[in-house]
Amino acid sequence: MEWIKLDLQFFSGEKTEKATPKKKQDSRKKGQVAKSADVNTALSLLTIFLSFLFIGAFMKDKLLLLMTGMFQDYLLMDITDENIQDLFITLAYQAGMILAPIMGVALVAGVVSNYMQVGFLFSTEAIQMKLNKLDPIKGFKRIYSMRAIVELLKSLLKISFVGFVTFFVLWLDIDSILRLSQLTVEQSFRFIASLTVKMGLFASGALLFLSLLDYLYQRYDYEKNLRMSKQDIKDEHKKSEGDPLIKSKIKQKQREMAMRRMMQDVPTADVVITNPTHYAIALKYDETKMDAPFVVAMGVDLVAQKIKQIAKDNEVMTVENRPLARALYAQVDIGQAVPEEFFQAVAEIIAYVYQSKSII
Repeated sequence: MEWIKLDLQFFSGEKTEKATPKKKQDSRKKGQVAKSADVNTALSLLTIFLSFLFIGAFMKDKLLLLMTGMFQDYLLMDITDENIQDLFITLAYQAGMILAPIMGVALVAGVVSNYMQVGFLFSTEAIQMKLNKLDPIKGFKRIYSMRAIVELLKSLLKISFVGFVTFFVLWLDIDSILRLSQLTVEQSFRFIASLTVKMGLFASGALLFLSLLDYLYQRYDYEKNLRMSKQDIKDEHKKSEGDPLIKSKIKQKQREMAMRRMMQDVPTADVVITNPTHYAIALKYDETKMDAPFVVAMGVDLVAQKIKQIAKDNEVMTVENRPLARALYAQVDIGQAVPEEFFQAVAEIIAYVYQSKSII
């Protein structure tokens, strides 16, 4: 029996439950989300090579302009202190004109791919300096962990798959490649550019396919790492909703305070209608507050006895009316006016009370 008890205690700490929305939200605030870096790389490569289909002519013109200037003008130029700065600015500007479209496309693709995976997220938790990351023992464990082995296998798979796709594209154009020596420089340049774009599109498409599989794995690994034990869920519930014992004590204090306030209003009542032993309803008529008599206190059993005792101590008249007491307790709350169907019965009782007081 002792062994069974220990075994149950062990399994109660297993993280077998899905993460709660609060756990996921807290993890997101720390920058921990399900994300694949391969998706960013694949989309960036795919959009860059696709952009070559539209901006290729522009880049070719700019590249030819740069090369023409270098071979016709800059190679024959005398380099001096005066013209070296202008030469550097000119070359940097022309290189920037060539690279700017590619960098812009890569930037947009990177932002879009990140947004598709995690949405809008800004967190400084991931870049904070943590001294425990410098621990060589933990670093050794990270290098030789199961996750590191999985990442190695993924890298080998990507290299093999993308390499095969690229080789297949080259193999399909092997005849044209072998005839390159028979083409002019311009024709060779055009063919190599076209082949490069084709290989890039196929390779990035293959990488995109692998990245989708990697994203599914990253999501599974993320959900697995966020799993909680039943005790974790209970502890989180206590923190978010409050300890049930504390909540019950708070509610008890609130009931006691409400009871004290109610008992303080009993001496101001005009009459207490009783069952006579189980119910007590204290009524007051104040035309400045309401057009009809309203309930200032009510209760059953011990509370009813206490209301009657306070009424007796403060010379508030008590009138026995069993049906009316039960009906008022069932249909009216403290602070509410008496319903219209009870106006006549209550009015007769209050009139009797006022008449009794005037006689006294």
